[in-house]
Amino acid sequence: MTHPLDLARPEIIALKAYSHASWEPSLERMHANELPWRAQSDSTIAGLNRYPEPQPIELVQRLAALYEVDPSMVLVGRGSDEAIDLLTRGFCRAGQDNVVILPPTFGMYEVAARIQGADVIRVLLRPEQQFALDERAVLEACTAHTKLVYLCSPNNPTGNLMDEAAMLRLAEALAGRALLVVDEAYIEFASSPTLARFIPRFPHLTVLRTLSKAHAMAGARLGTLLATPEIVSLLRKVIPPYSLTQMTIETVLKQLEPAPMAVSRARIQTILQERERVSRALKESAQVIKVWPSATNFLLVEFQNPDEAIASTRAAHLLIRDVRSQPGLGRALRISIGTPEQNDRLIGALR
Repeated sequence: MTHPLDLARPEIIALKAYSHASWEPSLERMHANELPWRAQSDSTIAGLNRYPEPQPIELVQRLAALYEVDPSMVLVGRGSDEAIDLLTRGFCRAGQDNVVILPPTFGMYEVAARIQGADVIRVLLRPEQQFALDERAVLEACTAHTKLVYLCSPNNPTGNLMDEAAMLRLAEALAGRALLVVDEAYIEFASSPTLARFIPRFPHLTVLRTLSKAHAMAGARLGTLLATPEIVSLLRKVIPPYSLTQMTIETVLKQLEPAPMAVSRARIQTILQERERVSRALKESAQVIKVWPSATNFLLVEFQNPDEAIASTRAAHLLIRDVRSQPGLGRALRISIGTPEQNDRLIGALR
């Protein structure tokens, strides 16, 4: 079988990574041109006058335990956005290679490709089948220059969970041809296990996870790429040496303690209950054409008059997302599930 690194850019494989200041906490630092005193407002444990640890060992281990993989399979960065950027820069040659995306879906896959100068091939999801992926169409769209195939499951903005058997068949068919990148930003809200457990079977499978959604850490910017150690090592050449701030590292480590994680699990259950309540209420609204099934913390809703729905929610001091520019979503808006009080106001506004 072709090794997944055979798909990477040869110049990245040959690249000598930046040599950052060595990390030896037992020694006093006089090697990184840092100021020896803390800033007046600095309340961090390690001190913001010092560069943070690149790929912090404790953080990597805690995330590996959370996602049930070996630490060698973990790369930590500034949200899933950075992981998408790293994959694109690591595997796509400008003006030659392409990525395959399945609209309507998360916009950063295409943005990262365009910035890199890679082409974008679109294979539409099938709304008549609950936005299911078309395996045959995806494989037919792939060319000799396809390097990345993106699946978002559960998908943003449609909210549906992709069929696991279909994703695994696609993974098998793409072996030696392209990396299959599965974005699981919303998996905590779905009744499905992660695909990361199949990475040993499919070395070209890469999974993206984030603390932004279910763990209330969107402002911390902490995302995790799960892949074979070889892919992780390759992308460590591309990621900036000090990608994570010390404040983010310390804040996330606190969040990964048992007590905050228990709170996260309880809040997920509340979101799931509220999602069903809001969905039922919106289905009773004369303004609503359809509320799509959701395995996420949001709902995709089609309206008779989307502009009127936007105006009504703004009048209730609520912002919802207009996704009508995406293919097949000409009347659709995306609504995040909020607190029970916010959801009450939303329901009232849309009645």
